[in-house]
Amino acid sequence: MKPYNTDQTKKEEVREMFDNIAPRYDLLNHTLSVNIDRIWRRRAVNEVRRAKPRRILDVATGTGDLAIAMARRIEGVQVMGVDLSEAMLAVARRKVEARGLDNRIVLERGDAEHLAVADASVDAATVAFGVRNFGDLAAGLHELARTIKPGGKVVILEFSRPRNRVFRALYEFYSYKILPRIGGLVSRDKRAYEYLPASVGEFPAPAEFLGMMEKAGFRNCRARSQSFGIAQIYIGER
Repeated sequence: MKPYNTDQTKKEEVREMFDNIAPRYDLLNHTLSVNIDRIWRRRAVNEVRRAKPRRILDVATGTGDLAIAMARRIEGVQVMGVDLSEAMLAVARRKVEARGLDNRIVLERGDAEHLAVADASVDAATVAFGVRNFGDLAAGLHELARTIKPGGKVVILEFSRPRNRVFRALYEFYSYKILPRIGGLVSRDKRAYEYLPASVGEFPAPAEFLGMMEKAGFRNCRARSQSFGIAQIYIGER
């Protein structure tokens, strides 16, 4: 699915959507998730840190929250953040500069399916809430695998549908009824906040996604459920 259902490609629409909502993205992201997303990111950083990386590629870096968290919590690490949306990167750059991390984090506009990164050049690659927006999910996973050194790790944080029926019903009522109204009112782009929860429903189930990771070249793939299945942390090794 696409955010606006125009003649543009999904990639073009996703870029337009994030350019539109970038000014209010952080406010809505943390408020609508009741800051639970911060806990999930912290756990994702812990997974990355176990690999003792020196160089990390953060794809779909958005406003830089995960890149900043990794630079702060992993000593001496260098992070390259890549994103389609220049407006999101502009927000990220301001945050990185304000935290004095300019020498640890580099932010560049780029395409997850065509990364301007050499083969086997990073120790770890990460994506937080971005893989479901890839134009071609399989191609994006193959690109991540290509960039990671043998023995390196990929860590992907993404939303999923809760398995418990009652909890899933509550979650979907909030996602489909409440979130679009608040998100649309604050961001002035209701379609963006209709697309974002709907795209979770279309994303592969954890078992299927793990299979896609294996086909892309990752091994020892596993998923760690977060908050009753609202999100998953996917881990794979090269």
